[in-house]
Amino acid sequence: MHFVTALLGVYRAEIGLLILACMFVAFVRERYSPTVIAVVGACAYGIFGMLDEKAMFSVFSNSAPLTVGAMFVLSGALVRTGVIGRIADLIMSRAERHPRIALAEVAIGTLALSAFLNNTPVVVLLIPIMFKLAQATGYPVKKLLIPMNVVAVLGGCLTLVGTSTNLVVAGIAADQGMERFGIFDISLYGAAGAAAGIVALFCLSFLLPSDPPSIAGEDGGAAVQDYLTELVVPQDGEDIGREIGALGLFGRSVQLLGLKRHGDIMRQGLDMEELHSGDHLIVRADGAAIMTLRESGRFDLGVAADSRTSAQDGTVVEAMVAPSHPSIGERLGDIPFLHALRVRIIGIHRARHLPGPDLAETRVRGADRLLVAGGDDAMRALKDNPHLIGVDISRTRAFRPRKAWIAMAAMAGAVLLSAFDVVGIGLAAVIAVGLILVTRCIDPEEAWGAIDGDVLILIFAMLAVGLALEQAGSVTLMVGWITPLMQVAPAWTLVFIVYFAALILSELLSNNAVAALLTPITIALAHQLGVEPRPLVIALMIGASACFATPIGYQTNALVYAAGDYRFADFVRIGVPINIVVGLAVCSTLVLLG
Repeated sequence: MHFVTALLGVYRAEIGLLILACMFVAFVRERYSPTVIAVVGACAYGIFGMLDEKAMFSVFSNSAPLTVGAMFVLSGALVRTGVIGRIADLIMSRAERHPRIALAEVAIGTLALSAFLNNTPVVVLLIPIMFKLAQATGYPVKKLLIPMNVVAVLGGCLTLVGTSTNLVVAGIAADQGMERFGIFDISLYGAAGAAAGIVALFCLSFLLPSDPPSIAGEDGGAAVQDYLTELVVPQDGEDIGREIGALGLFGRSVQLLGLKRHGDIMRQGLDMEELHSGDHLIVRADGAAIMTLRESGRFDLGVAADSRTSAQDGTVVEAMVAPSHPSIGERLGDIPFLHALRVRIIGIHRARHLPGPDLAETRVRGADRLLVAGGDDAMRALKDNPHLIGVDISRTRAFRPRKAWIAMAAMAGAVLLSAFDVVGIGLAAVIAVGLILVTRCIDPEEAWGAIDGDVLILIFAMLAVGLALEQAGSVTLMVGWITPLMQVAPAWTLVFIVYFAALILSELLSNNAVAALLTPITIALAHQLGVEPRPLVIALMIGASACFATPIGYQTNALVYAAGDYRFADFVRIGVPINIVVGLAVCSTLVLLG
């Protein structure tokens, strides 16, 4: 025991680096998730006495992870209030009229959105849109998905809030005594990288594959379930006499399939048709759109045996039709529980295609998924029905479009307060979260669900690792090794060295882990060499995010990799030259203007 204590006393810094090296090997092997590796690494430093209890828990006072969490919640509020969906609808309506112009507009919009929103939900939203744009323009979808992802990542480098990595670096730098970063302090350098990257994309587009994705990737990886439903115009409905095209209902989330009137279904030329009492609009809609229509009360939704049964009453459950159901092959309108209970079937989902011709006439199949609205007694009876599987309250929520302006104002207010140095971005984001919660733009459980806890734990753990390396003397040791090499190099090369070191490591490891690890080393190195650390920290910020050469280089790369059915080499072929071009542009701008 005394030998171990003595060993730790003499070789404390070296043992700290050994633990770090083991973590790097574990990161590369990917036997465990980066979060698990980071937490175990932090624990190892604690076990060997390189990180005491007070220091370990001090990382929870760092503002960077809390700011990241707040930005996740604000992005979730924009989704919940339908802002993001509305933007997607506008994109698709433009694409139908001017598909090639729409591509340019999508690129500009992606760049702007990713500068202020977490770019992961932006890419998730845009993946199915790119599949539709590929159909409209005739371009292979594989020539659109990677460019969209590159633009989204470059957009995240335009502001301090564009990526969680930027916030992590800024938070650690502030803890190290540097002047706090403003929201637009990196914008000039990010813009130089974005401009160079987009030009490189255009020039190197011939390197992108053009083969179609496999069947598994044709849906763009979208997890949205579409339902067939009907909107019934009530006798005293506010929309009676209005033309269908003027209702403002239809877009990406709600698609009109037909108009049922007096038993006849019309499919063509419906925009100019005036609505009559009792008309049935046959539509295809996702779950959130159905719940939004239900809450609006403009229409009687779905079908019921008793017209007095309202879709707005009670709760909504999801249920799957069991293969043993006696109504298999029969009309949905004749399903027994519809007549035995006061419920309305407000939607039916069938894998791979939409049933029809309308809701009531749909022939029931095993594994059909139903949305059913009704009172508590009816819901209990459905749960006891042996022919229905997985009956449970629907987790799909209605959009809250009336709150959209509040969510947008909260996000804009956080950005502006930070931009004009009224308060820091962390406090501004937390205030904005408080506003959207008290105005019910998003419910608390949804707000916390929007937070990627894996990212936050990874950040906290790597902050602890960085602190342990400082306390153990490992940072000083590394700086001592590197300083003689740097002293003989021209000062302007430091920016390039830091940028490309962060880039190479981030192509293999977690961006946030690399950022948290290298920030204190970079700052210590700058002080040792007597140079201004700010340009080096900005180089580290952008270098750790602008990674395009591997599917694991950035979290959105992995999303696109799966959705487009790309090969690993597809990313390497286009990503390596873009990495180099963007890096040279950012570093040159930092050297000239930083």
